[in-house]
Amino acid sequence: MSLIHIALTGTQAAQAGLNATSQNIANVATPGYTRQSPLFVSVQTAGGARSAAAGVAVPALIRFSDAYQSQQLWRAGSDLGQHASSQPYLTQLEQVMGDDTSSISDGLDGFLRALNAATVEPTSTPLRQQVLTAANALGQRFNALSEVLANQLTSIHQQRAATVEQVNALASDVAILNSRIAAAQAVGAQDSSLLDARDRKIDALADLVGLQVVDQPDGTRDVSMRSGQPLVIGAVPAKLAIQVNPNGSQTVNLAFARESFVVPSIGLGGQLGGLEDTEDAVIVPLRQDLADIAGHIATQVNGLLASGFDLNGAPGGALFAFNPGSTTGMLTLAPGVTATGLGFSSNATDPGNSDRLLALVDMGNQPVTVSSLGTVLLGDADTQLLGKLGTASQQNQAAQATAQTVRDQAEENWKSTSGVNSDEEAVNLVQYQQMYQANMKVISVANTLFDATLQMVG
Repeated sequence: MSLIHIALTGTQAAQAGLNATSQNIANVATPGYTRQSPLFVSVQTAGGARSAAAGVAVPALIRFSDAYQSQQLWRAGSDLGQHASSQPYLTQLEQVMGDDTSSISDGLDGFLRALNAATVEPTSTPLRQQVLTAANALGQRFNALSEVLANQLTSIHQQRAATVEQVNALASDVAILNSRIAAAQAVGAQDSSLLDARDRKIDALADLVGLQVVDQPDGTRDVSMRSGQPLVIGAVPAKLAIQVNPNGSQTVNLAFARESFVVPSIGLGGQLGGLEDTEDAVIVPLRQDLADIAGHIATQVNGLLASGFDLNGAPGGALFAFNPGSTTGMLTLAPGVTATGLGFSSNATDPGNSDRLLALVDMGNQPVTVSSLGTVLLGDADTQLLGKLGTASQQNQAAQATAQTVRDQAEENWKSTSGVNSDEEAVNLVQYQQMYQANMKVISVANTLFDATLQMVG
């Protein structure tokens, strides 16, 4: 009977191998599935030196998971999510600022050309009207770009709020899976599918925000942000919330148990980090730069015109109205401005004098202080801003390409350990089939020997 018992354990082990191989093959295309294999252990016996062992046992299934490779995968996912979330905003700004129909530089050139044309005949009403038309076109370009920036800021705020809700949902899912995994491991139940599901949730979470993941002895995983704030501890998830500040900016708060934290905006990682970087390092500074240039133009032009005289010998009126807080009216024509009211002359009795007009024409060669650039020539300010934006966009694209390569390599490394290899599983299938058939042959031989023994006794 010992021969039959040993062979029976062999058939059971082979069956476990066939089941595991079948499961792997069935899930060859399942995203995030981790392959399994039976752990074979020889069963010892208390018999004498001439006694064979008692067969083979399968105490557990091996799950081919490498914690280091998973950490690399999640870290690469966070970096990729960060750069990918920034690029659409940078690309749109490049297109708007670089387009001839919306470029501030082209608008300023057009305004200065109209002023230069008016020097030929300062008293010409059509030429003066052309100055008004060019000034209005310049203001519209400032306003259009200001509106684009405001819309981008609104989009970032909406995307951040949606991302925070996703983080909360995924953190809750991880906490639930932690609870189920701990319960399964406590009673020795199979938990491979639960572990795979948790890994997928953490991977999705890493795309949204940078993570630190720590395994616990009970099978749970603690997940925290890079800055240390907890997202999931055991079966308890944290909750993120958006706080709108008086100036319109947003702050991300985190509540865990009875504690509340302000999430640092630096080093967030993932999509949240990309949105934060785009807002703080690109959009907000660019809005200030735009206001600096528009304010300088309004101040300079209005100041020169106010020191001159119009066609009627009266002091010149303002050409521009500047409102830095307005989204669609940052730079507009001053209310009531007329072509005849432009103070081009420095002499009240000589309307044909063009001293103030010539000073306006030279405005492009005068310095302007821009927050992110320092002191530059007015005619070069927009070009330098576009160049700075282009550099930031190119750097982000290069970083995104690098992050994509790192992510792809991390996925390949993960698959080399945890993924299903169809060729390998085909070999295993044949091996376990032969193992099963060989053990069945042993049982057949044992039955033959047993029958022969009975005949001899009879």
